[in-house]
Amino acid sequence: MIVGIGVDIVDIPRFERSLARTPRLLDRLFTAGERGLRPHSLAARYAAKEALIKALGGSDGVHWTDIEVASEPSGRPVFALAGETDATVASRGITALHLSLSHDAGLATAYVVAEALPAPGASSGASSSGARA
Repeated sequence: MIVGIGVDIVDIPRFERSLARTPRLLDRLFTAGERGLRPHSLAARYAAKEALIKALGGSDGVHWTDIEVASEPSGRPVFALAGETDATVASRGITALHLSLSHDAGLATAYVVAEALPAPGASSGASSSGARA
């Protein structure tokens, strides 16, 4: 069952200027494994972290450096969560996070879907006859 959706878009040149103006942002926003990436990849990861916060419904219990955007061997992006952020996601009953990233024309975008198992006895919203009102 989908419990949250988040999307974010980042202007890559503007993001790059922000990093140049405030170098400490690298340490505050990214894990050690992400910091060496090129600006368009960092912008996409920033968008992914923002989209995750939106999918979770807010930033309580979420820390930027507890969120790493990694890649499966196929190249598919995935979240690697740690610390309080991992515990927060688990405490909300979220069992799966789906992530899509893209960058083109100076923009980076990310889309996140958070899923949880339905609560026991919860209705799916469909009637037994298949008819809808």
